[in-house]
Amino acid sequence: MPVKLIDLQHITKRYDDNTVLDDFSLYIRENEFVTLLGPSGCGKTTTLRIIGGFERPDSGTVLFQDKDITDLPPNKRELNTVFQKYALFPHMTIADNIAFGLRIHKKSNDYIKDKISYALKLVNLEGYENRMPDSLSGGQQQRIAIARAIVNEPKVLLLDEPLGALDLKLRQDMQYELIRLKNELGITFVYVTHDQEEALTMSDTIVVMNQGYIQQIGTPTDIYNEPQNAFVADFIGDSNIVSGIMIRDKLVEILGARFDCVDTGFGENRPVDVVIRPEDIDLVKPEEGTIEGVVTDVIFKGVHYEMCVMSNGFEWIVHSTDCFPVDTHVGIHVDPFDIQIMHKPESEDEKAVAVDE
Repeated sequence: MPVKLIDLQHITKRYDDNTVLDDFSLYIRENEFVTLLGPSGCGKTTTLRIIGGFERPDSGTVLFQDKDITDLPPNKRELNTVFQKYALFPHMTIADNIAFGLRIHKKSNDYIKDKISYALKLVNLEGYENRMPDSLSGGQQQRIAIARAIVNEPKVLLLDEPLGALDLKLRQDMQYELIRLKNELGITFVYVTHDQEEALTMSDTIVVMNQGYIQQIGTPTDIYNEPQNAFVADFIGDSNIVSGIMIRDKLVEILGARFDCVDTGFGENRPVDVVIRPEDIDLVKPEEGTIEGVVTDVIFKGVHYEMCVMSNGFEWIVHSTDCFPVDTHVGIHVDPFDIQIMHKPESEDEKAVAVDE
């Protein structure tokens, strides 16, 4: 059973009059790949910097293996950080860049040589010892930055949007590289991004944040298939979010039509929010659907078509490998287990409560 490695307890952080984190609590377990995911300004980078020792919280405690490290500087913590801007020393060779931290700790030359070779092999850049940083591609520079971090054998690797400067193909390649490194090294990764695909692809656990609060914590599958509120549903992938009435257990009314679902415990005739993913909608003959609509727009996305279907005043987004031309009358069918029911918030400005698994 994985044990707690990092434990943030009741962290509050303000910049002038702006509260970035407010009574924020989160723990991270050994050998996890944890992603802090959210829009700009949600507090994810501040959280990472507090873990790394680059920022000190105004209140609260940071524990590492049950020891209080709140006031420890970064160089005294058993972790390393990889930033979006790789921060390689341009006047040093790749070998010297990787060895920088080891030389500060006065390791022997033989030890350093072995570690450089080991690190370059891990990131698939053997033979690059004598190259200069400006001779490498963006993806190669990113891998050298990671090699420089892991050569110090940290228990935790912090990554602050490290793939943001790369093009799409390089980002995808590096996602698989990071998964491989995490599995081979057996260390904890804490990763910050606003990219939902990165989070879903790489993570063991995703922490969805907004305005300094945790909206939901869970596995990628849980976050995508079982969003706990409208913000998570809207932020993670494309969603159709529509108001409904829970008639009774396993029956919900949407746009005047009644759909079978699998959710229970919401009461009877209660207003709810309903989430249906675009890929979970089947377009059928009008008479075969639960509700009818008209296709208003079609875009070819390569793997699938994205269609807009207007039905009873609501525009549905539908993803399908089958194309239905504009102005086609269609029926909308959704399997019961693909309908996600959520409680409506008590008020529009209700603050999200931190949710743990």
